[in-house]
Amino acid sequence: MELNGVRVSRETQERLQHFAELFQKWAKTINLVAPSTIGDLWSRHIADSAQIFQLQPKTNHWVDLGSGGGFPGIITAILLAERGAGHVDLVESNQKKAAFLRVCLRECEARGAVHAIRIEEAPAVIQHCDTISARALAELDLLLDYSAPWLERNKNLRLLLHKGRDYERELQKARGRWEFDLVKHRSVVERDSVILELSGIRHLI
Repeated sequence: MELNGVRVSRETQERLQHFAELFQKWAKTINLVAPSTIGDLWSRHIADSAQIFQLQPKTNHWVDLGSGGGFPGIITAILLAERGAGHVDLVESNQKKAAFLRVCLRECEARGAVHAIRIEEAPAVIQHCDTISARALAELDLLLDYSAPWLERNKNLRLLLHKGRDYERELQKARGRWEFDLVKHRSVVERDSVILELSGIRHLI
């Protein structure tokens, strides 16, 4: 099986398939994603989320903010299982969604842990990370604020963030308070979307 042109093992394919089955089951009772997008689960959500890991496959410690229905955190955790190393901490304050995420990690034998806490509380629980991911969560300026405590502990911290067509406005706003190196990765799944890769992050104000 290939994800975005990258071949994955049969075991990973089986884990992803099992995750998709769990997702379909749980989505009947709790709102994991917009109902109109469930029919495109593999392309709209799974393959889209896999892009994050594929940009930084050697990262050892991820933090995924607002993990929700498991995108991209669970997909990252499943792909880490194929690598046999690494860990992702999934932060999700909604208790029902957190329960879903825990079931996914356990049954898919993925590499991660779920923290059912608010994002602002997470740095006190998760001391260190190498890369932070988030998808459809908040504007860039706020995501940088969320990331600030980890940035103080790791100046090499990297952010990988899914963004839609309005990302230029978010960048302009964020640059009023932050300085950073930026790489824009065009989504291979969504034509109008990008993944913003931020590094060398420094708070100006």
